[in-house]
Amino acid sequence: MRMSENVAQDSRPAPAGRESRAPKKRKRWPDLLLAGVFLLGLGILLYPPISDYWNSLNQGRAIARYDDTVAHMSADDFTQIWRDVDTYNQELSESTAGFHLSNDQLAEYNSLLNPAGTGMMGHIEIPKIGVDLPIYHTVEDSVLQAGVGHIPGSSLPAGGEGTHVALSGHRGLPTSTLFTNLDKVSEGDVFVLHVLDRNLAYQVDQIRIVEPHEVHDLEIIDGQDYVTLITCTPYAINTHRLLVRGHRVDYVESQYLPADAVRMDPVLVSMFVSVPVLICLGALYVMHSRRKRTRATTSHEGNAS
Repeated sequence: MRMSENVAQDSRPAPAGRESRAPKKRKRWPDLLLAGVFLLGLGILLYPPISDYWNSLNQGRAIARYDDTVAHMSADDFTQIWRDVDTYNQELSESTAGFHLSNDQLAEYNSLLNPAGTGMMGHIEIPKIGVDLPIYHTVEDSVLQAGVGHIPGSSLPAGGEGTHVALSGHRGLPTSTLFTNLDKVSEGDVFVLHVLDRNLAYQVDQIRIVEPHEVHDLEIIDGQDYVTLITCTPYAINTHRLLVRGHRVDYVESQYLPADAVRMDPVLVSMFVSVPVLICLGALYVMHSRRKRTRATTSHEGNAS
């Protein structure tokens, strides 16, 4: 009897208000979702400036390695290289093939002005927009991701009458500045090509917008020493080409310092942009946490009563 009485007593319902409740499992997906949104937003904000900063470092290292190679070359090395380049440019000015090179011509082209064997022939400094970029042979996509490309079939950068160098660079890449601000260059501004032991200065005298197939403005003109910088335009649409041409002037180093170019460290820019966003996201997280604690406290008090 006692056993049956105990069983009966245990099976009786608990008094109202004293029901035993299993602890609810805390839902963590809102926290994970908020953290995911936070990290995604932070990554989107930081990717362009940090990528640009990283590519700028790589470009600077490439230029430093090139300059170091040049510093260890002899006067005889320079004499031989410039002799070969002048011969190439002379033959090019007499050719009627335009920008179409045969395989043999392309092989010869790639062998010239390549002191380190990396394809880098020099670097271009544009003080107005605060850039100093490597110049590589050809305009292949891998080249244009890393620096400025020299268009095969145009004169090699050596200076001298009857030469016209054509240099192309990307605009608007999220990972690198390159020629993004080339449209800010005006007539009268000067840019400099640093090639081996020569510093070749050019003053902008013509700015034109043309369609991609229009190459008349890149032709070699007797008695002239030109360099034309090329990039896509309008920004992010890229249906036309912006041509910025300069003619040779005397090089005076102190004259071409980037006085009016504003240089900002991309990391500082990213911090300036991201800090307000981080504060907002942090505030949202605190509000979310307080709301959860309030709900938990209310639920606990309800259970206790």
